[in-house]
Amino acid sequence: MAERSFLERGFADTSMSTIASELGGSKTTLWSYFPSKDELFAAVIDSKIEAFRRVLDEALIPTGGTTAALSRFGHAFLNKMMAPQSIALHRLIVAEAGRFPTVGEAFSRCGPDRVRARLARYMEEEMAARRLRAGDPLTASRQFISLVQAGCYFDRLWRPLDTLRVNIDEDVAAAIETFMRAWGPVTP
Repeated sequence: MAERSFLERGFADTSMSTIASELGGSKTTLWSYFPSKDELFAAVIDSKIEAFRRVLDEALIPTGGTTAALSRFGHAFLNKMMAPQSIALHRLIVAEAGRFPTVGEAFSRCGPDRVRARLARYMEEEMAARRLRAGDPLTASRQFISLVQAGCYFDRLWRPLDTLRVNIDEDVAAAIETFMRAWGPVTP
C-alpha cells in the first residue's frame, strides 16, 4: 500500500495519514512502526530489493565461468530494472531527490549501493583467482552495471512509449564483451 502511494503520488504528496487510512489502521500505529515517512520509504525500498538480492546471489555463482556469471547477473539486473515498477521508482527518485535528499540517500543505501557491493565482492573473488584483471572491484562493479544499463534501459527510461529498442540479450552480451576487454585477464 505504501509503495503504491509513493509511486502514484510521489514522496512529497504521500502522507502517513493517507497510508494509514488506506491500510485501514491508525496513524499512531503506523508511526509506532515507522517514526518518519523517510523510514517508511526506506522500508519500502528495502522490501523491494530483498528478493532481488537473492536472485543476484544465485546469478553470481561461479558455474560456467566469469562471462556466464556476468551474463546471469546482467540478465537478472536488466530484467528487474526494465520492470514498470522499477522504472516508476527510478523516475520518482530522480524527481524527488533534489527536494528531499533523504529520499535519494535511502534509495541509494538500500538499493544501488547494496547491488554494487554484492557485485564488487564477486569481482574481488574473480580478481583474486586471476579470472579478471586486478584493480578496484567497486570500480569494476560500477562500470559493468553502467554498461548493462547503457542500451534498452535508458531507452525505456527516457522513451516510455518506444517499444522498438528492447533487446536485453544483445545489451548484456555487448556489456560483457566491452567489460572483458577492459577487465579480462591479461594473457601472456
